[in-house]
Amino acid sequence: MRLSAQALGSAGFVPPMMALGARQLPAAPEDWHSEIKFDGVRAIAVVEGGKARLWSRNRKALDYPEIARRLESLRCSAAVLDGEIVALEADGRSSFQALQRRELGASLPIVLFLFDLLYLDGQTLMRQPIERRRQALRALAGRASGIVQLSPWFEAGPEALLAEARRRRLEGIVLKRRGSVYEPDRRSGAWLKLKLLNEQEFVIGGFTPPKSSRQYFGAILVGHYRGGKLLYAGKVGTGFDVPALRALHARFMAVAARRCPFVGLPLGRRPRFGPGLTAAALRTVTWLQPKLVAQIRFAEWTRDGLLRQPVYLGLRADKAAAAVRREAAAAPRRRGQKPASRRAASPKG
Repeated sequence: MRLSAQALGSAGFVPPMMALGARQLPAAPEDWHSEIKFDGVRAIAVVEGGKARLWSRNRKALDYPEIARRLESLRCSAAVLDGEIVALEADGRSSFQALQRRELGASLPIVLFLFDLLYLDGQTLMRQPIERRRQALRALAGRASGIVQLSPWFEAGPEALLAEARRRRLEGIVLKRRGSVYEPDRRSGAWLKLKLLNEQEFVIGGFTPPKSSRQYFGAILVGHYRGGKLLYAGKVGTGFDVPALRALHARFMAVAARRCPFVGLPLGRRPRFGPGLTAAALRTVTWLQPKLVAQIRFAEWTRDGLLRQPVYLGLRADKAAAAVRREAAAAPRRRGQKPASRRAASPKG
């Protein structure tokens, strides 16, 4: 684990604690606090000397001056806070795709939802139980509204919240063990995430040429790491508008490569779903250095380890390509449960 500035007694960046993916609710749900899983960008906020800085989980500066200005109004001399920056759709749902559209010029409201306080005015709080950190966070930022808000805890149990999140077509829920401490840069299982949508990051390793009226490129080839090797996960050809195609193509050409970064290509046999990737098809691909990370939503994983019905949502500058792994699939629907309604909104807590 990297040494944090808090270990030296001053405010500074702390690599965030991470949630472990799970497909089922824990055996004793009463032992957990429940929150909504937001679909945005994780942010560590450092407030010191009247100035606020925002950092991504891999310590890249985030440029949201309106959020920084609001944080600078908090009544403290120094603080380190953990949260998620989201863009809100018209129906109130957070959406990573909406955040991408906003960065391309769309006018959409953004919010920093705060859910943890790691350091405050000379005192490290990370070894304090989560309830005490929450109490201190509420005292510091509980009055915050508008662009900075407190992520709500829900009195309803995890099962009820998961069902409501499914009904409203939210991304999922996060569970945090009662009494747990904050563990920087770890995925210990004290925090769990149950996703209702199959969505995660993938490394972009190449692209195919455009066809018909399509401009710039046809589809991107994506994968994830296992044992230090980049495994091919499929082609993604939907989710792009013309501005995205143009911007991505420029990014791609800056990291073009001569060799295929994936192992196991061409595929030994045609996959059950989607087109195959034959040796002839590989000769038309422009390969890329495995540096860019994309957020992809998809229906399911096939038995071949490929993505079914993938859709591109946007680039992720907040995650290193080498850290991309295959995540747990979405929580299964109960037998006999009806599909979620298309009506959606943010639940109130």
